[in-house]
Amino acid sequence: MSIHKVIIDADPGVDDAAAILMALASPEIEVLGLSIVAGNVSLEHTVTNACKLVGVSGRRDVPVFAGASGPLVREQVYGKYARIGSFDDKLVKAGDVVPAEESAIQFIVRSARAAVTAGEQITICAIGPLTNVALALIQHPDVARGIRQIVSMGGAFTALGHRTPWAEFNIYADPHAAEIVFQSGVPIVLMPLDMTFQALFTADHFERFRAGGEAGAALYNLFTTFDRSDEKRFGRPGGPIHDATTIAWLIRPELFTSREAFVGVQVTGLTMGYTYADFYNKMNRPSNTTVVTDVDETGFIELLIERIVRHGGEAPEIRTTGGSHA
Repeated sequence: MSIHKVIIDADPGVDDAAAILMALASPEIEVLGLSIVAGNVSLEHTVTNACKLVGVSGRRDVPVFAGASGPLVREQVYGKYARIGSFDDKLVKAGDVVPAEESAIQFIVRSARAAVTAGEQITICAIGPLTNVALALIQHPDVARGIRQIVSMGGAFTALGHRTPWAEFNIYADPHAAEIVFQSGVPIVLMPLDMTFQALFTADHFERFRAGGEAGAALYNLFTTFDRSDEKRFGRPGGPIHDATTIAWLIRPELFTSREAFVGVQVTGLTMGYTYADFYNKMNRPSNTTVVTDVDETGFIELLIERIVRHGGEAPEIRTTGGSHA
């Protein structure tokens, strides 16, 4: 079994919670630490949420590092559910996990350099604004040699946006950071809304999270408290869990299909945060991104549920009925 050494760069966030707990239950993934950035909510709250998730997972060996409190250039914007702030103790049990003193940017740099020394490379799963990753690459360009790939949830092409009509939130929150990362030369695997909208979770799926001990109960509480459905947009009940696709891709890449493209970001003007993908080489520029275009809906849903249930120490019930968008 191939083991991925991973830094999860996140802005928890309900979707981030699912991705983090999925990774912490997956033997294929060695989580080196959580690199936390402001995004869905302020940095104070994203760090608190990350510490609570580590606590309910029982994985106190995984450190939490606080990173950038705002974007590189643009004014700060928060996510749709910014009013959540820190996860309420009734939703996610309070614990005593605290962040490390080292900054998230220093942690990324140190980890990448250590990987180079060991003749290895790390993966960064970036599921929030890309500010921390951009700062590490700008301030210390040599760390790129230690990064195998950046698997990022972000962007929207034909699906357009969900934070604005034209932009996905993670890119919109810091488009300048995103452009730096896309131009860094580090291989990028991108999970855009075009793909994440294909896998919709319903109340029945959330109910199955509850078999996952304290971690599963926390995830059930979060997803049943904040309604994510949009039947008018999706054409059927349910809502996506965007960020968990990054972890699923590392574990079972065969659930996904992809295309190579040059991807860029609009960093000024009314459409700031818009991502474009040149799938047909109209710009005559080399590909810089593997864009994931499709997902096996049933396979992804069952994989996420199975990993969350592992937190409860029970043998998961595997179901194979349902549609697929592969």
